[in-house]
Amino acid sequence: MNSLALFLTVFVACAVEAVEALTIVLAAGVTREWRSTLQGMAAALAVLAVAVAVIGPALTLVPLTGLRLVVGALLAVFGLQWLRKAILRASGYKDLHDEGAVYARQVAAAQTAGDGGRRGVRDWYAFTLSFKGVLLEGLEVVFIALTFGANQQNLGLAAAAAAAAVLVVAAVGVAVRAPLSRVPENTMKFAVGIMLTSFGVFWGAEGAGVSWPGNDAALLAVVPATALVALGYVALLRRVRAAGRATAAPAERSPA
Repeated sequence: MNSLALFLTVFVACAVEAVEALTIVLAAGVTREWRSTLQGMAAALAVLAVAVAVIGPALTLVPLTGLRLVVGALLAVFGLQWLRKAILRASGYKDLHDEGAVYARQVAAAQTAGDGGRRGVRDWYAFTLSFKGVLLEGLEVVFIALTFGANQQNLGLAAAAAAAAVLVVAAVGVAVRAPLSRVPENTMKFAVGIMLTSFGVFWGAEGAGVSWPGNDAALLAVVPATALVALGYVALLRRVRAAGRATAAPAERSPA
C-alpha cells in the first residue's frame, strides 16, 4: 500500500466521522451556548490525545504479523458494519443518512433540555452533548488512523491524514455554519466500507500466514471483488424489495 493510498483512505474515512461530529457541535453551539459547547469539544479532544499518546507507541511494540492479524480482524468487522448499513440504504431497506435531519433532531432536543451549569460549566447540556459527540466520533477517527498507520508502519502519515480531514471539515463547517448536508455521505460510507473490509481481509489473511500473489498489488483485485459483491447485494435486495411491493399491491387493491 503506497503512501498516497494510505493518506486518501484514512482521509476519507475520517472525514465521514468528522462530518457527524461537526453536526452535533453545531447543534449544541447554535441552539444552546458556544462557550460550554467548545469546552465540551476541548475536553473530548484532550481525552482523545491521551488515548493516542498511550495506544500509538504501544502498537509499535507488537510484532507485525500479530498486529496484522488483529488489525485485519478488527477492520473487517468495522468495515462490514459500515458496508451492511450502506447496502441497506442503497437498496431502500434503510433510510438514507441525512445530516440535515440529524441536525434538526439535535436542535429540537437541545431546545427542550433544561438549563443549568455545574463544575465551572455554564451550560452542562451543551457541554455533555458536544463532549459525547466529539468523543464517540473521534474514537472512530483514532481507531482508523492508528490501525492503518501501525499496520503500514507509518503512523505519522496516517495521523496527518486524519488531522487534515478533521481540519478541512471543521473549516468548511465554520465557514457555512451549517451541517454539511450536501456532502455525499452515503456514497462515501459505501466506499469506505468497501475499503475497510478489503484491507481487513487482506491484512488479516497476511497475519494468518497467507502469501498474496503480487503482495500489495493483490489489493487491486481484492477491492474490486469486494465492491462487486456489495453491489450485487444491493441489486439483489432491490429486486426482492420490488417483488415484495408487486405482490403486496394486488392484495391491497382486492376487496375485503
